[in-house]
Amino acid sequence: MSHSMQQPQYGAPAPAPVGPARNGLGIAALVLGIIGTVSGFIPLFFWLAGILGLIALILGLAGRGRAKRGEATNKGVALTGALLGLAALILSVVGAVITFKAVDDAVTDIKKELNSTAPKGATGSNGKGANASGKPSAKAELPEVLAADDTLVYDGGLEVTVSAAKAYKPGEFAIGHESGNRAYSVTVTITNTGKEKFGADLLTLTARAGEKGVTAEEIFDGDTVGGGFSGTVLPGKTATAQFAFSAPADAKTLSIEVSPGLEHEAGQWELKL
Repeated sequence: MSHSMQQPQYGAPAPAPVGPARNGLGIAALVLGIIGTVSGFIPLFFWLAGILGLIALILGLAGRGRAKRGEATNKGVALTGALLGLAALILSVVGAVITFKAVDDAVTDIKKELNSTAPKGATGSNGKGANASGKPSAKAELPEVLAADDTLVYDGGLEVTVSAAKAYKPGEFAIGHESGNRAYSVTVTITNTGKEKFGADLLTLTARAGEKGVTAEEIFDGDTVGGGFSGTVLPGKTATAQFAFSAPADAKTLSIEVSPGLEHEAGQWELKL
């Protein structure tokens, strides 16, 4: 009895298990590319468009590489994300140029506006342009120092005048006068010859006494001295206010600096005591 030897039958090798498609990079690139492109159309968000566009471009190219290697199945999505990222980068550059140009134009306009409110010059009591020495000066130039009763004229019709300093006797309840010092008062006059009303609330006044420029403290004495200006000065109207300062007894001069407001350059008056 013979036995036949049967060879074992082997089937075809089983295919290697295929892992899930790694489509995350392509999807992320598409999402970031869309957000970056939309941000690129908003000038103030050009920086966001640039950041998201760069990330989307990198992720899109990486996702496209995965698709070529068979590790992902969304080659088209990854490519679209990369292209959107590139578009976002271009829009960010355009937005940056537009924004910086707008800022530069705004700064230029502000400078022009400030220049338009710069003082034209000073006029003395004779009505002619004058500097501190009383000699004629160009209207376009701001005198470094003005004398008592000189008027500083600003573009727009605003005029500021500071009177000569006069000896002042503080009242019993005055605040700011130091014992041993001498008190002096000045009158500041605002004249509005322009067409727009002028808000006088922001006018500030400071004083320094003597050659060393020691700060002269302002004296507040009742409702008439030291209160300053308030409200507005209408076109064609004039407003006055009295200020008093406490200066060292040996001071020979009192320097008054008046700033009408944030849009106006301050003027300085040198007054003899």
